[in-house]
Amino acid sequence: MKRCLMIARFQPFHYGHLKAIKYCYEKFDEVIVTVGMASQSHTPENPFTCGERLVMIRESLKWSGLDLSRIVTVTLPTMEVNRAAVHNVKLYSPPFTHVITLNPIIQQLFREEGYDVIIPPLEDRNLYSGSYIRHLMVNGNSEWKKLVPPPVASFIEEIKGVERIIMLHKERLPGYYATA
Repeated sequence: MKRCLMIARFQPFHYGHLKAIKYCYEKFDEVIVTVGMASQSHTPENPFTCGERLVMIRESLKWSGLDLSRIVTVTLPTMEVNRAAVHNVKLYSPPFTHVITLNPIIQQLFREEGYDVIIPPLEDRNLYSGSYIRHLMVNGNSEWKKLVPPPVASFIEEIKGVERIIMLHKERLPGYYATA
């Protein structure tokens, strides 16, 4: 069985993520969707909880018509980025041979450990970026809704996610860094 691991923070899940998962879905028997930094939430860079991100991912995949029996979801606690992190990813995940990520540091770490790393085809990275989408939210621009699948927009509204993000950026608590 050909299985790949796709790793991202999904803050929030957007059409770029969906396109990357569909790309993996076409090339592999199973796709391991890995939610990174799962133990972080309620910060400007990581406003959503792991559970909230899992709902966004699952509802978007169902909405897009993908067979969920071919998708495994894994969560990773926040950890230092170093070669030992690859070992930890392996502990939390089913076996895989390919890694799909845009993060150049993660790419390098997995290459050093002998994995085949694939950079997924990019959707307009200036638009389909979690930091850009959060920036739109902070500035009260509803265009963010066009950058995420409808189930994500509905869910973010349901949990008052925009209000949370605005509050997090206004507070600028010590130790947290605002990106928008």
